[in-house]
Amino acid sequence: MTSISTITITSPSVMNPETASPPRSAMQVFRMLPEGTLAEVIENTLYMSPAPSPLHQEVSMKLATTINQFITRGKLGKLFAAPIDVFLDADSNVVQPDLVFVGKTNSLVIDETGLHGVPEFIIEILSRSNQKHDLVKKKRLYEKFGVTEYWVVDPWSRRVTGFQLTSKGYKVIEEANGEISSVLFRHSFKF
Repeated sequence: MTSISTITITSPSVMNPETASPPRSAMQVFRMLPEGTLAEVIENTLYMSPAPSPLHQEVSMKLATTINQFITRGKLGKLFAAPIDVFLDADSNVVQPDLVFVGKTNSLVIDETGLHGVPEFIIEILSRSNQKHDLVKKKRLYEKFGVTEYWVVDPWSRRVTGFQLTSKGYKVIEEANGEISSVLFRHSFKF
């Protein structure tokens, strides 16, 4: 599998004749990409990645099905699965988490372009090429923006690590195998 590609926009170098002016930020480049492109912008750097593996998708589907049934039964909010754009701010941070929960009292805006604001709960499922990206870069970003609960799932080992936001930043909730024990939901989800 190929690794994640990064592009940092520092200054315009080539002008596209179809645009009035060249993009001046990674977010402007992101907004020009075709729908469905697997891309994220973190701190004004554009990251692109290949499609996820079949194992990644299998784990994602199992978790999405189980968690969505729980959320729907309790009328707790909405669960979204990748790819969906989550704009943490308007200028330099948009991510495409594997699973995103938005509680019914969250003021996050949902429109045709994606989710605008900070969700309460995010799950990222690792790919061989993105482990550091999800475990370091995105963890730091989610902590900075105030995502209440963040889970990282390794589909090969079935190892999960959960983080809960505290006044001092993220603390590890749990490290387990094949099960997410959410503090937010007060429920466990097996996969």
